[in-house]
Amino acid sequence: MRIILPGVALAALLAAPAIAQDTAGASGTVRATEYDMPRDQVDAGVLDGDFFIIGAGVGLVPTYEGSDDYVVTPFPAIAGRVGGIGIAPRAGGIALDLISDYDTPGNVQFQLGPVARLRFGRDGDVKDDVVERLEDQDLAVEVGANAGVTFAQVLHPYDRLTVSSDIRWDVAGAHDGMVITPGISYLTPLSRGIFAALNANAEWVDDSFAEYYYGVTAADAAVTGLPQYDADGGFKSAGINLVAGFDLNGDITDGGLSIVGLASYNRLFGSAEDTPFTSIRGSADQWVGGIGLAYTF
Repeated sequence: MRIILPGVALAALLAAPAIAQDTAGASGTVRATEYDMPRDQVDAGVLDGDFFIIGAGVGLVPTYEGSDDYVVTPFPAIAGRVGGIGIAPRAGGIALDLISDYDTPGNVQFQLGPVARLRFGRDGDVKDDVVERLEDQDLAVEVGANAGVTFAQVLHPYDRLTVSSDIRWDVAGAHDGMVITPGISYLTPLSRGIFAALNANAEWVDDSFAEYYYGVTAADAAVTGLPQYDADGGFKSAGINLVAGFDLNGDITDGGLSIVGLASYNRLFGSAEDTPFTSIRGSADQWVGGIGLAYTF
């Protein structure tokens, strides 16, 4: 949970350049009432071709998934495009888009490429005086593939709707399981320098993942006093995130500094909700908030 923010927050700034490019490459003029951004007058600027977005900030996150204790933590993130390959942030990781169709005509673009992320389990940040008696969990390194499709100009000339999914496997020997994360996001400019994104997502896990993070063994029960629990895989969570980005000079296309803010709610289900770590010592309602700076060049 400590590094969930980068993937969500800077995704808004990654999608914003795509909107700028759509408007820069289109023909015709939009009425002034439509964000005051006529298509034939918009230049993608620094966002045309290769670019980078680097960011950092702080967030308030649960100390472990299912916890009702929170901790303030810093986070970094990167995004951009190099040689036509898109670089998209993930929670604790990164995804690459190997389909170089960002500047092709039409309102539909596709994404396909590798994805990797780190997943921290219960560790030294745990504040619960019962759960903290357990040994720290190992760091999981999840790798796999992501695929998606983006539809531009859904409700007006400058918005984008993306449907995507990641599938990943732990290769570090922590949970040794598989994770699938489908999601849908809608991004729209509120002005030339302000963008907002609404993201809905879910997460499915297999039995190995569930048992590692949510199971309570006889040894765990003896140490903590919690009841034993056998966890099963399935859909473990669903959530919604609201992200906003504000370019400090009022124009996202010329690069520079932006402020990014995030508010997120995630609900746990199945074994993630029923485990004693959540049902007795924590909460199935998971909240995240954060703010950071991003620099585009």
